[in-house]
Amino acid sequence: MQNKARGLRNNNPGNIRINADVFQGEVRPSKDKSFKQFETMAYGYRAMFVDLSSKMKRGVNTIEKIIEIYAPPFENDTEAYINSVSVRSGIARDKILSETDSADYIKIVAAMSSVENGTPAVMSDVECGFKMQNRIR
Repeated sequence: MQNKARGLRNNNPGNIRINADVFQGEVRPSKDKSFKQFETMAYGYRAMFVDLSSKMKRGVNTIEKIIEIYAPPFENDTEAYINSVSVRSGIARDKILSETDSADYIKIVAAMSSVENGTPAVMSDVECGFKMQNRIR
């Protein structure tokens, strides 16, 4: 189990850092000093969708804008991350997304998980996490 990526070990495929937000299915306190942990992978994906929905409400509504905040340049190769998510999802980096773009968000979250963890997302987990939230339709 130790060989698994940190995000997979924590059921946190988006590697969401510990912060004041509390998500359904979050393990509190987290045993990881930096990142949240979730009861199941589906809850981890749900948290990603909720986080992206919150960003969308603030005008963060393209892959480019999402990744610039999600994976800032002081920690990541942000440009490579944006390109990878765009290619893996098949969605243009500057396509403006809305709360009704569920199919696009599912592809984007799966692509982000793949970048974060170095392995393809399990789509049944991504889809289960999507169904557990009610913000993106």
